[in-house]
Amino acid sequence: MASDENSEWNFEMCNIDVDQTDARQKCDKCNRPIVVCWCIGLAKPPLEPKCNVVLLQHPAEEKRCLRTAPMLKLGLAPGKCHIYKGRRFPSQGHDPCVEQILSSSNSLLLYPSPNAVPLQDIDVAAGPYTLVLIDGTWPQAKTIYTSSKMLQRMKQVKLTLTGNSCYIVRTQPADGCLSTLETAASALSVLERDPKYTKLLVEPLNVLCKYQIDNGAVPHDSKENLLRNKSYPKLVGKRLNRLLRRIEENPLS
Repeated sequence: MASDENSEWNFEMCNIDVDQTDARQKCDKCNRPIVVCWCIGLAKPPLEPKCNVVLLQHPAEEKRCLRTAPMLKLGLAPGKCHIYKGRRFPSQGHDPCVEQILSSSNSLLLYPSPNAVPLQDIDVAAGPYTLVLIDGTWPQAKTIYTSSKMLQRMKQVKLTLTGNSCYIVRTQPADGCLSTLETAASALSVLERDPKYTKLLVEPLNVLCKYQIDNGAVPHDSKENLLRNKSYPKLVGKRLNRLLRRIEENPLS
């Protein structure tokens, strides 16, 4: 049996207010601890493009601590960026306006399907457009796309840009892959005919990465580069095996 002293100690522990244990003050905007807040990088005032942005977000993406969707939403004026969560769109329980957005002739799905046309070829004068992006990992995005017939029927566009991601503290699948924030910023620069969107919207990501690097994080190479150099640290599954074969067959592609 426990002694009286231990019983008294256990009773006191049971009455601790757990709400008092979180001593880290959080930012009112990004809801991150003040010490790792990236709001200093947000555009002031928020940018107000003619286009609207809609993110179809996989539920698992919300759990990531270093995600870029909040940077995009806070970097744009209120009402210019909307986020809808789900694994299939539209589905029962979704906001009714989701179906209206996806069926509109002025909505563009940014997704690299075989039917996608270069975003630069879109007639800007026929806008303003609603730019729709799938927010998640590549496998998650593909699952959402293949399970959502309405997405497959949308006008689909793709970016034909070169260059690597600024998101250097997260491993990208391949060279040229961009985060959700960078993709939306680049697309807005094309549709708005204004390069400031690429520059200003991505600045919070630069702030986040600088903090991580300054505190011990190391820059991440893409999986494609790691595979090419035979330095990928994990077992290679079927999907990565296919990528590795493609790289070996086309070493300069």
